[in-house]
Amino acid sequence: MDNTWLRTWSRRAADWGADYRRTVRERPVRAQSAPGDIARQVPAAPPEAAEAMEAIFADFEKIVVPGITHWQHPRFFAYFPANSSPPSLVAEYLTAAMGAQGMLWQTSPAATELETVVTQWLRQMIGLPDGFHGVIQDTASTATFAAILTGREKALGFSGNTKGLAGQPPVRVYASDQVHTSIDKACWMAGIGQENLVKVPTAGPHLAMDAGALEAAIVADRASGMLPATIVAALGGTSVGASDDIRAVAGIARRHGLYLHVDAAWAGSAMICPELRYWMAGAELADSFVFNPHKWLMTNFDCSVLFLRDPDALVRTLGIRPSYLATHGKDGILNYSEWSPQLGRRFRALKLWFVIRAYGVEGLRKIIRGHIAMAEDFARRIAAEPGFEIVTPPMLSLFTFRLVRPGLDAAGLDALNQRLLDAVNDDGRTYLTPARHQGKLVIRVQIGQTETALEDIDIAFAAIRDLAGRL
Repeated sequence: MDNTWLRTWSRRAADWGADYRRTVRERPVRAQSAPGDIARQVPAAPPEAAEAMEAIFADFEKIVVPGITHWQHPRFFAYFPANSSPPSLVAEYLTAAMGAQGMLWQTSPAATELETVVTQWLRQMIGLPDGFHGVIQDTASTATFAAILTGREKALGFSGNTKGLAGQPPVRVYASDQVHTSIDKACWMAGIGQENLVKVPTAGPHLAMDAGALEAAIVADRASGMLPATIVAALGGTSVGASDDIRAVAGIARRHGLYLHVDAAWAGSAMICPELRYWMAGAELADSFVFNPHKWLMTNFDCSVLFLRDPDALVRTLGIRPSYLATHGKDGILNYSEWSPQLGRRFRALKLWFVIRAYGVEGLRKIIRGHIAMAEDFARRIAAEPGFEIVTPPMLSLFTFRLVRPGLDAAGLDALNQRLLDAVNDDGRTYLTPARHQGKLVIRVQIGQTETALEDIDIAFAAIRDLAGRL
C-alpha cells in the first residue's frame, strides 16, 4: 500500500463521492433495511489474510450503502441537517491525510492558531461582541457538558474537582422544559443528578421560560440550603424551536450570581443573518454560547463551537497539565486540550476555514435565507390543504403539523398521525420525525440540507398529501 495505491483509491473514493452526491436524489431518503440485515452480511470474525481493495470497495457498495440513511439527501427533513458541502469534504480529506492531533500548540501550531482565528471569524459572523473566545468541540452535548461543569465549579469555589460533591450542598441547574436532553445528560455526568435539574415551565408564542417561575425557583432553592449554579437558555429547541427571552434570563442570572449558558446548537448558524439576531438578544450577557456549524453552516459533522466570556474559568475546570504535556520555552500560547473534556483533538478548524472562504459570509446567508423561505412556503401549502393543521408555525426553518379528522379523540389523532408518518418514511420520497407538543403527537419538518431546492419541497408536499389521502 504505497503512494500509488493511495493515489488510485483516493481518486476512486473521490469519484464515488461526487457520483453519490449527483445521484442521491434518486435514492429513498431513509434506509430501507430491516434490523440485522447489515450484520448478517458481515463475517463474525475478522480476516486473517489481507483482502483485495476491489473486494472491500465492492462490499462497501453492496452492504454498507443500502443501510445508509442519506443525510445529504435534499429531502432529508428529519431531525436537524448535518451539512456536508463540497469544500468541507475536500478539507476533511486533507485533515485525514495529515492525521494531525491538535491537543497542544506544539503538536500542530497551525491547528491551534487557525482555530483561534476561525472561531473569531464565527464570533463576528453571529454578532457576539469582542471579549468572547471560541473553542471547537465535537458536539453541542460536549460543549454543554463543559459549560455545566464550569458553572458547577464556579458555584463551589472550584472545589468540586478536588473535594468531590460529597458533603457539598446540592448544586442546582435551571432550564426550560423544552431544552435538549443533552442538558439532562450533562447533569448526570457532572454528578449533579437529574433531581437537581429544575425544569421551568414555558409560556407564550415562543415557549420561553417563565421568568417569574425561574426566579422564584432560585430564591426558594437558596432558602432551603441548595446551591443554584447554572441557567441554560434555549435558542431553537429541538422539538418545535422553543426560544427563551435571553435578556430576561440574563438579568436573573446576574442578580443571583449564576452562570448562564445559551444552547443555540441548531439555530445559532442563522444568526449570521443580521435581520434574525433579535432571537439572540441578550446573548452578549451570557457566560457561554454554543452552536453547531455542522448542523446548518455547510460544515460536515462533527464541528461545534463554544464561545466563552471567561475562558480562564473553563481552563481552571478542565485544564490538567502533566509533565508529558508541557510546552517549554513558549509564551502566550493556547493548548485547546485544556478547553475540552477530551485530550485528543481533531483539526476541525480546517474545514471551517475552507467553507467560510469558499462560500463567503454572504453566500452562507443566502443559503440559510433560502431554507427559511422554503420552510415558510411548505407550511403555507400544508395549512391550505383540507384536513391538515399547522401546530407550530415556522421558527426559522422548523415547523410542525398534523392531520386532523372530525370525531377522533386525542389518542385516535395521535395514532392517525403516526400512521401518516410511518407511511411517509416508508415511501422514501422524504424523511420526517415526530415530536410531542402540548400532549399531541406532531410531525416535524426541518429544512436545511445544502442542496435542497423548491422541487424538493414540491415532491415532499405531494408525498404527504397523497399518502394522507390513502389513510
